[in-house]
Amino acid sequence: MLRAGIVGLPNVGKSTLFNALVANAKAEAANFPFCTIEPNVGVVAVPDERLQVLGEISNSAQIVPARVEFVDIAGLVKGASQGEGLGNQFLSHIREVDAIVHVVRCFENDDIIHVAGSVDPKRDIEIINLELALADLAQIERRIERTKKQARTSKDAQFEVSVLETLSAALNEGKSVRQINLTEEEAATIKGLGLLSGKPIIYAANVSEEDLAAGNEYVEQVRQIASQENAQVVIVSAQVEAELVELPEEDKAEFLSSLGVEEGGLKSLIRATYELLGLRTYFTSGPKETRAWTIHAGMSAPQAAGVIHSDFERGFIRAETVAYKDLVATGSMNAAKEKGLVRSEGKEYVVQEGDVMLFRFNV
Repeated sequence: MLRAGIVGLPNVGKSTLFNALVANAKAEAANFPFCTIEPNVGVVAVPDERLQVLGEISNSAQIVPARVEFVDIAGLVKGASQGEGLGNQFLSHIREVDAIVHVVRCFENDDIIHVAGSVDPKRDIEIINLELALADLAQIERRIERTKKQARTSKDAQFEVSVLETLSAALNEGKSVRQINLTEEEAATIKGLGLLSGKPIIYAANVSEEDLAAGNEYVEQVRQIASQENAQVVIVSAQVEAELVELPEEDKAEFLSSLGVEEGGLKSLIRATYELLGLRTYFTSGPKETRAWTIHAGMSAPQAAGVIHSDFERGFIRAETVAYKDLVATGSMNAAKEKGLVRSEGKEYVVQEGDVMLFRFNV
């Protein structure tokens, strides 16, 4: 399951956004799996209109969406890398996520005091990025000290020290790990460290209701920073998300349309996260259930089968595959087969977005 950690300074709307996203997901997906593992963790269904269509075609008894776990990571303030606030707890939580959603305050409101006294997205981003970098730097320096002893006799250790020293130099120059061009071998060497500034990041520019459609000058500041970091920006409004929770389902689309947008923050954030991480969705569909599965772009059919169960990958024979649009256009799997649209794909096939698949395998 994809895990995204929501971070931000106090009073930027982080927890309001988290609570509203989770509540909206629960309301939108009454028949979907949903749970709150603990107060700051919510597992939500990935909104995907294709599931319902496939479920109707297959007359499925159950529809099971892909899921995303959002973690509201508390305790990040200036000095978190030295343990200020709930710093150490924050660092342990964030090492475990796949991506970071950094909520940045991009709205003025005299009733909500900013922790630093004014609204300044650039400063706020720099504070959090600095804390991540300082924590990484401390971890890297400790690792270098330990690995240098092994490097006297091990070429692998020598290589690791070289990579770590490169990262240390870059961090001291004010760069984040994600801004450093590493080879596959170098990236594999440091993967186990879970470096914080190496996590893919989405900046969630939190605006007032009136700025949701077009953004504002603060959003432009966030976009400029993101363009230098290979990061993405999503405009969200915690205020709007909180209002959506209170609306009947049939009124939500009209409310969003009146604000000049087509979708709420949950869909925007999940779509951006999928794009950032290079994720794709394929489906299995039959009378028992229609289910969405999340894979990485470029995965082969056996690897995609392994997401369901490792036995499927080990015993893979072939995959009966049809594109979602072809299945919908013909109206049934049998009709798609008659038109030659269902393909038998082997081990080399790269799964495409929206493929509907049936795996044949040996136990």
